[in-house]
Amino acid sequence: MISSASGAPAAAGAPVATAAGSDDAPLPALEWKFSQVFGERAIGEEVQEVDIISAIEFDKTGEHLATGDRGGRVVLFERTDGRDQRTRRELERADFVGPRHPEYRYSTEFQSHEPEFDYLKSLEIEEKINKIRWCQTANAAQFLLSTNDKTIKLWKVTEKKLKQVKSLNLDSGAIQRNGNAMANSMVLNTKGFAPRLSMNGVAVNRPIPFISPDFAFPPGGFPSLHLPALWSNETALVARCRKVYANAHAYHINSISNNSDCETFISADDLRINLWNIEVNDQSFNIVDIKPTNMEDLTEVITSAEFHPNHCNILAYSSSKGSIRLIDMRQSALCDRHSKLFEETEPPGARSFFTEIIASISDIKFARGGRYILSRDYMTLKLWDVNMESVPVATFKVHEHLRPKLYDLYENDSIFDKFECCLSGDGMRVATGSYSNLFRVFGATSGSEEASTLEASKTPNRRVMATPSKPGSRLANLARGRRDNRRGSENPGPDLNGGVHDFTSKLLHLAWHPAANLIACAASNSLYMYYA
Repeated sequence: MISSASGAPAAAGAPVATAAGSDDAPLPALEWKFSQVFGERAIGEEVQEVDIISAIEFDKTGEHLATGDRGGRVVLFERTDGRDQRTRRELERADFVGPRHPEYRYSTEFQSHEPEFDYLKSLEIEEKINKIRWCQTANAAQFLLSTNDKTIKLWKVTEKKLKQVKSLNLDSGAIQRNGNAMANSMVLNTKGFAPRLSMNGVAVNRPIPFISPDFAFPPGGFPSLHLPALWSNETALVARCRKVYANAHAYHINSISNNSDCETFISADDLRINLWNIEVNDQSFNIVDIKPTNMEDLTEVITSAEFHPNHCNILAYSSSKGSIRLIDMRQSALCDRHSKLFEETEPPGARSFFTEIIASISDIKFARGGRYILSRDYMTLKLWDVNMESVPVATFKVHEHLRPKLYDLYENDSIFDKFECCLSGDGMRVATGSYSNLFRVFGATSGSEEASTLEASKTPNRRVMATPSKPGSRLANLARGRRDNRRGSENPGPDLNGGVHDFTSKLLHLAWHPAANLIACAASNSLYMYYA
């Protein structure tokens, strides 16, 4: 399943082995097992459009996981396996305490974006979360960036103690003993309110009872009369929006990426890339602009952009023509000239009507060290060495079996689906999604033939065709425009295992844990996790 770079097979193999950190025999294939699922739907349950997951991201430590959906919500999960819940006696009885795979639990959720309307352009702006990126932590707080098509927001998530009023004046026993006259004379003070924190951290006003002027204290008074007190025994996570970065993009934002300097980040749309200071939300710098003077001369659009993990002056962006450009911000303020261009030359006579469409890169990722770039186009995954621009060091065929069906895929817009890709923390393996809720894992070491096909379900190795669901929304392509002619849903065809394709069940979003062999996959509204 792995084809080395054409024309230089010997030279292409060595860098891949270097990426994995070993020139020895290839590692054995991993055995993937089901770990957890969140939001699993019942058989026959209809999934709401707003509940479909549209973004997944681990933080750098792997202790937290964030997902965004089409309804504009961000859901956070935290790792729990590090806190062993077993008692000391149970641990002493255990013969061997082996390493545990990462496990997560639901932490909190908040509404990040709301639907908007651009009155100048008469355009509806969806609340769908396109990307999520974790930022540098400060103290115990967590910071993350989330974006929809037009607006980026910086969120701060902290723990807050929930305060409640304890012993509000008289206790119940005193009220019962001295009660009827006292109870009848107690009225609500409509002007006096005591603020308290609700479960979501929002201050609400609570009316304070007071004694009517007509009330006379009985002889001996009330021995239980005392001042109310505040106490707290619970904590809750509270998300607050700290910055809003708006009005900087004329086209839909497809990428955001944090810089290694922990001070800046980039946002990319179809034609421009902007550089932001995370503390300044009313000003950005346009560093890449590919918009032609005449829009009729437009030949390509930006599809993804990513900062180098170590060098704060280097970033890469991909285009719909299948090329990746590496730029150095030290060369000029406007990076209209690239430092390196990664583009594979097609053999003569191989071009067709679909060549440019399937060559469009939907996602790129830097490996941890920054020497390798993983790219995903419609048909393949490609691993590029930043020191070799002409050909990728390895090509992983994902949808080669769909090549005879390109016309049908074009007619039902499936050919424009944007699949994401990810790498393991050690760079030894890569993964990406496919149709019928399948995802594929490949070995990236030299000579490795690992190619696992798994299904996003509780039995990942079963690879059984799922029941067709409601067709998803169409994806527009800026360079080609939106087409109004639509055929019916695609007729199922044989999948990798001789089964049937379901082009409406697609696994577009997945993420790899930065330090463990754990993959999180989004299948519609469900989040599945697998470990090896």
